[in-house]
Amino acid sequence: MRHQKAGKKLNRTGSHRNAMFRNMVTSLFIHGRIRTTDVKAKELRRWADRMITLAKRGDLHARRQALAVVRDKAVVHKLFEEASERFGQRAGGYTRVVKIGRRAGDAAPVSLVEFVVTGEKKERKKKKAKAVKKGEVKKETRAEPKEKATPKEAETAGKAAEQPAPDLPSRQAGMKEPVPEPEAEAVSEAAEASAEEAAPQETKEDQEKE
Repeated sequence: MRHQKAGKKLNRTGSHRNAMFRNMVTSLFIHGRIRTTDVKAKELRRWADRMITLAKRGDLHARRQALAVVRDKAVVHKLFEEASERFGQRAGGYTRVVKIGRRAGDAAPVSLVEFVVTGEKKERKKKKAKAVKKGEVKKETRAEPKEKATPKEAETAGKAAEQPAPDLPSRQAGMKEPVPEPEAEAVSEAAEASAEEAAPQETKEDQEKE
């Protein structure tokens, strides 16, 4: 019986299995998430959680233990710098496994392994609270009733509406209206006739005086 033997063999030798999980953990710390089969994803969580626990401890011995698994010094250095900020408030469960579906070809169940970032819930709650506040402000602005006019203002408005609008002058003051052409000709003829009549009257008066 297989008692007290943790981990999955995955139909691989020990050296092959360890090398595979070293590479997977390194890729997980570099990219933040990787896609693999369900069984490998569940086994990978054990390796990733152990590395983060060492990074939170932060001493020299923990750094050397992490370098024994993750062979990239830059990845380990970045992990030890950010571990206390990202995972300082959590006591475990630093990764999550999200099932995606089936893989094309052999229909193997595939999952996504990613880190659980602290502060996600707080940020979401803050965003929801801000959205709710904005909605309340909009409702309040829409629900504000218009101020009713006083009776005096209503009377003045009614009188102004009853009064007819004054006719605007069609032409400026002091400007003579243009006379139509036939009327202008008649006026000029009448002026000439009156001038002719006035001329002989003056001559008769002059003769009488003489």
